[in-house]
Amino acid sequence: MNRNTGRAPLSRLAQATIGLEVFLSVGALGGGLALMIGPRGEIIPLSVSSLAGSPFATYFVPGAILFGVLGLGPLVAASLAWIRHPLAPFAAVMTGGGLLIWLIVEIAIVGYTSNPPLQPFYLLLGLAIIGAGLRWFGARPAGGHHETWKAVR
Repeated sequence: MNRNTGRAPLSRLAQATIGLEVFLSVGALGGGLALMIGPRGEIIPLSVSSLAGSPFATYFVPGAILFGVLGLGPLVAASLAWIRHPLAPFAAVMTGGGLLIWLIVEIAIVGYTSNPPLQPFYLLLGLAIIGAGLRWFGARPAGGHHETWKAVR
């Protein structure tokens, strides 16, 4: 137990998951905000013509989705882990899954690009977050009480 908070210390797995979620959040908040402020590619040099055939005329709505779902969502998931909430592993899996869904839709709408290699990088990040969440599920006791989770080191 941590004498200062009365809670068990965060496991290394929980700390790593929080780090991955916060990393994702920072990038998505910045990218989403840039797309909302410059929805025609004024800040992030994206061609609006890439959205042809999609339901979007500009990057504002995709930016808002990026900001809200992949920016704020991972912060909620990280907060759940920080307070040792029993839904934290599930939130991690959902966060990674949300990122993979975002990438699939992005590639379907604007296409795949590896220059810069952001799509492959975020694919790996999504898989890492899912993997951490699934491993975290495996570290929980059968009763699921978060106070008694094993520390995975």
